[in-house]
Amino acid sequence: MPNRLAHETSPYLLQHADNPVDWWPWSAEAFEEARERGVPVLLSVGYSSCHWCHVLARESFEDEQIAAYMNAHFVNIKVDREERPDVDAVYMEAVQAATGQGGWPMTVFLTPDAEPFYFGTYFPPAPRHGMPSFRQVLEGVRGAWTDRRDEVAEVAGKIVRDLAGREMSFGDDRVPGEEELAGALLGLTREYDASRGGFGGAPKFPPSMVIEFLLRHHARTGSEGALQMAQDTCERMARGGIYDQLGGGFARYSVDREWVVPHFEKMLYDNALLCRVYAHLWRSTGSELARRVALETADFMVSELRTNEGGFASALDADSDDGTGKHVEGAYYVWTPQQLREVLGEQDAELAVRYYGVTEEGTFEEGASVLQLPQQDEVFDAERVAGIRRRLLAARAGRPAPGRDDKVVAAWNGLAVAALAETGAYFDRPDLVDAAIAAADLLVRLHMDDRARLSRTSKDGQVGANAGVLEDYADVAEGFLALASVTGEGVWLEFAGFLLDQVIVQFADPESGALYDTAADAERLIRRPQDPTDNATPSGWSAAAGALLSYAAQTGAAPHRTAAERALGVVKALGPRAPRFIGWGLAVAEALLDGPREVAVVGPDGHPMTTALHRTALLGTAPGAVVAVGAPESDELPLLVDRPLVQGEPAAYVCRNFTCDAPTTDPDRLRTALSG
Repeated sequence: MPNRLAHETSPYLLQHADNPVDWWPWSAEAFEEARERGVPVLLSVGYSSCHWCHVLARESFEDEQIAAYMNAHFVNIKVDREERPDVDAVYMEAVQAATGQGGWPMTVFLTPDAEPFYFGTYFPPAPRHGMPSFRQVLEGVRGAWTDRRDEVAEVAGKIVRDLAGREMSFGDDRVPGEEELAGALLGLTREYDASRGGFGGAPKFPPSMVIEFLLRHHARTGSEGALQMAQDTCERMARGGIYDQLGGGFARYSVDREWVVPHFEKMLYDNALLCRVYAHLWRSTGSELARRVALETADFMVSELRTNEGGFASALDADSDDGTGKHVEGAYYVWTPQQLREVLGEQDAELAVRYYGVTEEGTFEEGASVLQLPQQDEVFDAERVAGIRRRLLAARAGRPAPGRDDKVVAAWNGLAVAALAETGAYFDRPDLVDAAIAAADLLVRLHMDDRARLSRTSKDGQVGANAGVLEDYADVAEGFLALASVTGEGVWLEFAGFLLDQVIVQFADPESGALYDTAADAERLIRRPQDPTDNATPSGWSAAAGALLSYAAQTGAAPHRTAAERALGVVKALGPRAPRFIGWGLAVAEALLDGPREVAVVGPDGHPMTTALHRTALLGTAPGAVVAVGAPESDELPLLVDRPLVQGEPAAYVCRNFTCDAPTTDPDRLRTALSG
């Protein structure tokens, strides 16, 4: 019989609804059950596209004997970390503090008061490499709970006290300046992998937010070193196996330093961030590679992740059926030389082997290779290569496809809205702008209530029960602000303002300006989560600082500007010390140092010169510049107020803090004004 998870909307939780484990969703009732039974809680946290989460489920949660033991001695709670990032963050912090590492699946044992006392991630079904089996862990925890309850309580209390002492106090009125940003660039240079691109060693993650900082820093200072690191890293990723050379879109990360073998899950947030980065790289350099990758990534999001309601699904799984009924990581994406010959014939397969770096030994497992574009001297026939790609893509479409997590996450959809709006505007793709508008409409219609409070997720048009966290408000506002700049529709600016007002009221400490990840009236956990460092996505803290700064530039709203500056105190503290982990905060600081510039384009809708000036403004590289476009008498966008036509012609005004230079009717002059 299905367990309690059968009533949930999360695809990850639904994957466990038929487990013999008597799972509970995260709820007060689950902890009350543990108190009544006098047993500990086993908290298991994962997500739908997590490979090792599926492995643990197959090995242990589907095992009748292990499930019976879990049911007899624990109350078992399953959490989708993408639905409850606050729960995940609190207990992951405890895991990392205790063990020095973390990851998913995350396994945490709690008292009935939700206090953690033992931790781990994946545990195998039998002892392996010095790691205990999952059954041994269960028996050990049960023994400690039964025989040494006082010791368990002491450990749990100490952990909770330690977490309580970790609260940040970096919000203040000291904004980062030239010294901190130069120090951050120096730190990145030291960690840069000059031969392979990217930063640090394996596993290697796409440094989207750091690249955004490097592009902005180059635009503001002319630093060629910053631009070179951004360009080389983007080219290495685009040529590597981490990028899907047939269907477009990026995998989550590379398991090696060379970007060859990815962890094959494809996440919406990675692709939204990288789509925008490559579009911005093209804007800065005119790189044809950057243009191609930006558009292919945008098309991947629309074709593979768009839901029937107009939003974007969270992820594609890493695993898929290899054709024998066995779920294998990467099965959908990898090729052997023989498979290429079967699809292409001998001659075209020989070319494909060279072009895509396929080897007889394989670059992945069991003789299979991940397709990549290795640097080589050979010049290939572009038309023939395009035909090969089409045939391979069609053949791949006949393979069992990876599963899709159809959950719509507000924050990640906000990132997608921003990326698609800008990419569509840059490359004259109104269909991409339309896709951004449709997703934004869904966020307003379904996720946002009449008090401008956000729900974190929805699925199949049904809104989830979990409240939005700081990153939801910040990233959705970011998407709305990008739409306002691209479309000239003031309603998106208005919606962004509603959300950012909530950020100030519900998420900011009124004394210090520091930001919390959960609202003041949110469910109380053992600690109120708070993390300014970027991970796979911009932290809610730095994303909020960026959206607040852009909104203030569009409207002149002093409280929002002040809130942004106070939040950026954390960048002053962490930027020079840990630049890889606060890239978006550094990018926002670049915008602050530049103004950011405010561009008002006034002119009749559809007038060729209005269109030309608007496009030029959007393509300006000034860090974090905001753009407003519309008729001079429009009161929808504050930047347009009191900005008249010039001798009856459309004109552009470039301003800082609503103080403007002389207007221009010449797109070339506007381009120069926004180029540095």
